[in-house]
Amino acid sequence: MNPTPRLVVLDMAGTTVADGGLVEDAFTAAAHRLGEDPAPMLDHVRATMGESKIAVFRHLFGGDEAKARRAATAFEEAYGERVAAGSVTALPGAADTIRTLRDQGRTVVLTTGFARVTQDALLDALGWHGLADLTLCPADAGGRGRPYPDLVLTALLRTGAADDVRQVAVAGDTAYDMLSGVRAGAGLVAGVLTGAHDRTRLTAHGATHVLGSVAELPALLTREERA
Repeated sequence: MNPTPRLVVLDMAGTTVADGGLVEDAFTAAAHRLGEDPAPMLDHVRATMGESKIAVFRHLFGGDEAKARRAATAFEEAYGERVAAGSVTALPGAADTIRTLRDQGRTVVLTTGFARVTQDALLDALGWHGLADLTLCPADAGGRGRPYPDLVLTALLRTGAADDVRQVAVAGDTAYDMLSGVRAGAGLVAGVLTGAHDRTRLTAHGATHVLGSVAELPALLTREERA
């Protein structure tokens, strides 16, 4: 039996925030700004949802660091423009879920593969500053995002909320979220079906549970405690 979950690490886009195709839309806009055809790249973008965006562009542009950084900047600008235009919404029950988790005595950290400027734009648009105990982007974890364990472990180190990595619960909508949780040693790794990847893919990459949405997470953690 795993210890009681004390720290909950939640993804943003696709898990607590409705994506609505914004990532692909912003990627397409960024590719066009660089004079690139986005069509041959979209399969990789979809497969790596949840990964740090600079890492995605490094792969797509064959390690050309300057071009990858230009693309990442163009992506963040395009995504930010869409956020500013009101194209982002919270998933149903997400904010209440975070409040409930904290009311249960758990520490909640929101993580993303976006740059800090984009994460802050999302938090501004949703009115979510202060909703969670902490927010983290890849730069806060030494630059490596998912599927590395760094964001989860940074959440643990920054908050000191748990004495054991098995007291950490991770929830996300992508295979990379699952891998990040598994590699960090989290006791519970929950996939949600509101984002990029389906049940089969989430389970294949380590999900211990698959939920219809993040709104089901507080009840799951309560059941785990009672078990």
